[in-house]
Formats: sequence, C-alpha cells, structure tokens
Amino acid sequence: MEDANGWISRPSKKRKFPEEGNEMLNFSLDELNEDLLERVLSWLPTSTFFRLSSVCKRWKSVAASESFKIACSRVPSRDPWFFMVDPNLNQSVIFDSAERSWKKLNHPPLLLQNCNCDSIPVAASGGLVCFRNMSGDYIVSNPVTGSCRELPPVGPDSQDRPLHAIAMNAASSSSNYHGSYKLVLVSGDLPKLSFKVYNSSSDCWEEDVSLRRKADDCTEFDSNDDDAVYFLSKAGNVVATNMQRSPSKQYSSVITVKDGEEIVYFLSSSGTVVACNLTNKNFTEYPRLLPVFSEYSIDVVECKGEMMVVVLSEFFESASLRVWKFDEKTKCWNQIAAMPPPMSHEFYGKKVDINCVGAGDQMLICLSSAELCSYVLCDLVTNEWVELPKCCMNGEALEFMSALSFEPRIEASV
Repeated sequence: MEDANGWISRPSKKRKFPEEGNEMLNFSLDELNEDLLERVLSWLPTSTFFRLSSVCKRWKSVAASESFKIACSRVPSRDPWFFMVDPNLNQSVIFDSAERSWKKLNHPPLLLQNCNCDSIPVAASGGLVCFRNMSGDYIVSNPVTGSCRELPPVGPDSQDRPLHAIAMNAASSSSNYHGSYKLVLVSGDLPKLSFKVYNSSSDCWEEDVSLRRKADDCTEFDSNDDDAVYFLSKAGNVVATNMQRSPSKQYSSVITVKDGEEIVYFLSSSGTVVACNLTNKNFTEYPRLLPVFSEYSIDVVECKGEMMVVVLSEFFESASLRVWKFDEKTKCWNQIAAMPPPMSHEFYGKKVDINCVGAGDQMLICLSSAELCSYVLCDLVTNEWVELPKCCMNGEALEFMSALSFEPRIEASV
C-alpha cells in the first residue's frame, strides 16, 4: 500500500488471514522480479520519483534504469502539472494536480549555465516545456529530470517577421519512450502569414510555408479601419487597437489535431482568434466574441483536443467569466461553462487580466491585477470551480502571471 509520503509499505508478515486463498496478499515487494517491480513503481505518482532513490539500493537502481523509463512510458496518462510563471521569471514552481500541492523544482541547468536568465517558458506539450530567450533562441527542457536541449538557431529571415504564435506538439510511443516533438512558429503580417516547424527527429528547422486565406473566410483584415477595439492589456490598463500581452503569454497559442489536420490557434492584435491549418496550409479568422468597444480580457486554451476561448467581461456592474467553443457548422460561438457569479463578481472594476491553460478536462485560470492575484481550477465536466491556495515560499506568498501545463514524465526525452 502507499503511505502519506508516496512510499510503498509492505503488509506485516505476522498478519493472518482467516480465509484460504489469500496467501498471495501476504507478500513483500522485494519478492517481485525486476520487471514486475518496475511496472508496479511506474504507476506511482511522478512526485514519488524524487523519493525512490532514498528507499533502498534496489529502488535507487530501478529509478536510474532505462527499462524503468520504458515501463513509465506505458502508463497512458499522468495528472497534469502546471508550470507557473512569476513576474521575475526566475523560479521553477509547479502545481501538482494529483497531490493538490505546490512544489519548487530546480531551474533547468542549461538555462543557468548559459546565463539565459532572460529565458521565458512559451510552450509545453507532453512532458516537455520550451523556453525562448531575448535572442530568439529556444531551449526544450524536461522539468522533472532537469534535462535540457538547445535547439538550432531559427535563422535571421524568420526573426525579421513579427512572431504571432509558438505551439508545441509532442508524441510518444510505448515501444520508444524517447518519442518526438515539433515546435511551430507562426509569423508575418496579416494577412500574409507563414509557419516554420522544428522537428526533433531530424533536429532541424524546416523551410517556411506560406498560409493562404481560407476560401470561405469572409473576415477581412483592414489596417485602415477607424473603429477602435478596446480590451484589457496585460498590465491591467484599457488600451485600443493593440493587445499588450505579458512576456510569457505574448505568443499564447494552442495546437490541435482533428481529422488528421493540425491547427494552430492564436489571438490577433485585435483580440480575435486566428486558426492556421498547417495541413491544408490556410488560415481563417473567427468572428468576434464581443462587440466592438466592449472591454474584456481574453485567452485561448486547448482541452481534450478542442480549442476554447475564455473571456472576462463586465456588464451591468458585474464581471462575468465564461468559456466558449466555436461551432464550425453554424459558424458561431457556444458557451460551455461559466464561473459562478459570486466568484466572478469579485473581479468587477479591478481591471483583471486572465491567462489560461488547459489540461484534459481541467483548466487553470490565472487572474491578476494591481489589486489581486488568484488561481482558479475549473473542471469542465462537473463545472466545478475551485480557487487554489496561495503558494508560499519562505513565509511569503508568491504571485504568478500565467502557467503552462505538461505531463510529469521522467521518460520524456529532449
């Protein structure tokens, strides 16, 4: 059985079972062969990985073995960890959704070694998190093991164009735990967009691919439009015509795979959602959720392979936080969840900025302004909204601007 510390304890050999046929319950894990022991330990929460080496020499050997990593890769899914981003961008703090607790991880060594203190996490997928520095270079890390890899330079041609989205897509296989991942960059000036892909299998950046406007897209980009669009900046101020995002969410985007088509979604400078179909090499702009002149904060997330949009708005002297999904058939937005009014009303008039991230059926929403800082976990199946406790380190409560979600997997290879 598992104790409060996540360790495995064995039943006392003095215990007697009244019924026959229960002899199999009275055994020690030490009696298992290496393969079975690794399979049993692989199902423990990932946080116990840090404690395996302190149990005994045999378990320490298991934790370091390649066959144990293969056993871990065969576990279908892990409860997500949320990699939190603080205003100073100098700590690795995560929220463990399995244990409902905060943990501090060692900062990836390559980031410290190369003095990349300006590196910020910009994308995550599978068990990996991607960092980007001010020079436009990328580093992929496994936050659990601390392993890092610096990707080849993107090239000056791509860096000269405005960057809109950074999306990551990791794939794994039970037969090959190393798996592979792709990093997708979407850049250009609307409506002239293009994307570039890094493929870990070939360890190189592929050629730029231009995106054309989808034929049935009736939305037009008009740079001379006199109608100003108002929304909340990431600093909490109401601004017009240009969305100001925090550094960690400046390239906020999600990637989905539906019917064999890879689609990257991101927010345009005016707050509308742009969908880039990498498979068909086209893009479309979705209709606006709220009318022009409405003040709001917006973010795009991915849950269970679906793109969703979270909007914080103010109407009739109250604040409302709602989750929307776009119906491709009817070409309209449908509300699928809403924060209970007593919770959302607290944000009225405080110019709150929202940054969201999805993980399976869950969604973590970071709400921040000059007056407050709050983190809410939403279960989209049960429509349960829970405010997380404050994260305290050295007696002080930490504040975070945003978060990225990933599966804590020790076998994830960079």
